[in-house]
Amino acid sequence: MEPLDELYEALAEVLMAEEPTQCHRSYLLSCHFEKVRWMESHNVCPSEIGFLCAALTPSRPIQISSLSPGSRINSLPVSAQPSGDSVTLSESTAIVSHGTTGLVTWDAALYLAEWAIENPAAFAHRTVLELGSGAGLTGLAICKTCCPSTYVFSDCHSCVLEQLRGNILLNGLSLEPDTTDPERHPGHNAHDTESPRVTVAQLDWDVVTAPELAAFRPDVIIAADVLYCPETVMSLVRVLQRLSACLKDQQAPEAYIAFTVRSPETCWLFTNELGQTGIPWEAVPHHNQKLFPYEEHLDMAILKLIL
Repeated sequence: MEPLDELYEALAEVLMAEEPTQCHRSYLLSCHFEKVRWMESHNVCPSEIGFLCAALTPSRPIQISSLSPGSRINSLPVSAQPSGDSVTLSESTAIVSHGTTGLVTWDAALYLAEWAIENPAAFAHRTVLELGSGAGLTGLAICKTCCPSTYVFSDCHSCVLEQLRGNILLNGLSLEPDTTDPERHPGHNAHDTESPRVTVAQLDWDVVTAPELAAFRPDVIIAADVLYCPETVMSLVRVLQRLSACLKDQQAPEAYIAFTVRSPETCWLFTNELGQTGIPWEAVPHHNQKLFPYEEHLDMAILKLIL
């Protein structure tokens, strides 16, 4: 076979190959805080510190699937090597896949994860219930940096739940059995290890019952990028109202709802419905650190609710 024929055959194989439907991404959970402290102690100009941190922080997640076999993320030069832990996720390459948008990481999940890393006391030694966990970025970041005692990931789509369980195991966490029996639920008994108890629950907001919600006994409830249509807003408010009603025998849990403001009408609907149900809310101030890659111009917000 002529060399040119071999080239054309190889090119045909590339062109005919199917696009991968999954990829792996690694999200760094901290910047160079040790370097920042050293520079501050040596009177480095604050503007130079900001420039150096920006230069050392990736502008987008590292796509592991693009690395050659045997490559390592930490094979970067020392001067450009990120410090701290990371979250590695298997995600869909399509925004909509298997009839759901829950197989990719959305911007508000990154934004809420950043806020959590900056405010670990909100989650430390507490039971956290996440509504609509999706790919799992926010929850895994909280589990790795905020020391919750128990973390309950939840979603309703079977493909999302399957990917979510895989991502939890991929990040070195152990999974407890999924159960809503209050005597067996991970949040019911004391936990004496450093890692949080982690479980994944299938949770349909429209059909979940008050006893099932009460079994989780959450101290904190979070959700990210779930305010994308009026129907979802109404379902979320109903499940929050159910949680509020069934947890009257414990200290009122806090809820943190993060979202990208795509439609002012949808945001108004959410806050108006909260008012109608008697759930007080307040806007959380914007946090300082930007660890993750999302568009600077996006209008994102976090609301704190007291249930």
